[in-house]
Amino acid sequence: MANTAQLKQTYKDQIAPELMKKFNYTSSMQIPKLKKIVINQGLGAATQDKKLIDVAINEISAIAGQKAVATVSKKDIANFKLRKKMPIGVRVTLRRERMYEFLEKLVRVALPRIRDFKGIGGNFDGRGNYTLGIEEQIIFPEINIDSIERIQGMNITFVTSAPTDEEGYALLKAFGLPFNNEK
Repeated sequence: MANTAQLKQTYKDQIAPELMKKFNYTSSMQIPKLKKIVINQGLGAATQDKKLIDVAINEISAIAGQKAVATVSKKDIANFKLRKKMPIGVRVTLRRERMYEFLEKLVRVALPRIRDFKGIGGNFDGRGNYTLGIEEQIIFPEINIDSIERIQGMNITFVTSAPTDEEGYALLKAFGLPFNNEK
């Protein structure tokens, strides 16, 4: 928890004043904040093998430090052998302390473990939110490489209160996300 307080304190002491100066905010309430981090893993192969969902829930829960839940299909799709309410993915939403703990772990430990890493792409959604695609779950230290049966990717979405992509980019860059292109 000391790390969490440190990251929060860094936001209050350094990042927030920097953003306030850079974007000429008149109120401290205008400064963008990180609201939540959502980790999502789609498992299309789970229609054939039900164990994949349980394995994915355990892996994502270990990575996030919080229990993950299965996501279910909304409708029937015969071509994919998919029935309504069939589990086809795993999701967990992190807020407050756990969000900061995960962010610290992602930036300091997991991303540097990616082979030939040259930074992450900078594609935002138009409202200041950013989704990062990870191709292998084995970059996280909680995953034991010997015990995994299948390499899975995941999406990590950073939801901010920033109204524009430029402000969201500045916030996430200040938190230490290693973007490979400069805006």
